[in-house]
Amino acid sequence: MKAIGFKKSLPVIEEESFITFQTEKPKAKGRDLLVRITAISVNPVDYKVRQNSAKDKVLEQPKVIGWDAVGEVEETGPEVSLFQKGDVVYYAGDLNRSGSNAEYQLVDERIVGRKPEHLTPAQAAAMPLTLLTAWEILFDRIRINERDKGKSLLIIGGAGGVGSIAIQIAKKVAGLTVLATASRPESVEWCRRQGADFVVDHQNLVQEVQQAGFNQVDFIVDFVDVNQYW
Repeated sequence: MKAIGFKKSLPVIEEESFITFQTEKPKAKGRDLLVRITAISVNPVDYKVRQNSAKDKVLEQPKVIGWDAVGEVEETGPEVSLFQKGDVVYYAGDLNRSGSNAEYQLVDERIVGRKPEHLTPAQAAAMPLTLLTAWEILFDRIRINERDKGKSLLIIGGAGGVGSIAIQIAKKVAGLTVLATASRPESVEWCRRQGADFVVDHQNLVQEVQQAGFNQVDFIVDFVDVNQYW
């Protein structure tokens, strides 16, 4: 199968910062799915791994990155019980395994979901890692629960990838009143479309929050720059 990887952490402008190569098509074992990749997305983890995996050495075999992916299950391991051949799935993958920048990828069925039917492959591929990040921040770190319904949440960086998902989860799952920061007209409109109750300008944050009717908020998540606000 064809894959894209790297053997040394080079500046992205270098011709060999990524290389295309042929490798053996993997075979599903255990609870693995063999997925034929149809769409991927790029996240900060991709460039961080590429920059740091081979700084002072040349890898013997190219390293394949890319974790968010959408594809069709082509083969299942003998212990798979949740999916079958032909299912269209999406997932964030596993940092310890070969990535999705390839024609095929192995992924454990326990970290896989069925692609939402109303999303295109490209749209669905942009979802997994941002969704997981937003979910973990709200429910694992802040520990928002059903008793917090109706409380207020300020999202700094509401128009970004994680911020956009956080607005939707906070509204539709947690039942919070959401304030999101944005400044450009298109970003303001985007946050409103995601469900934000109030959109405030981060350049005049305290005054804007107060003008929205809040002397304080119950929760704050910052997806931009902690040092800028504290």
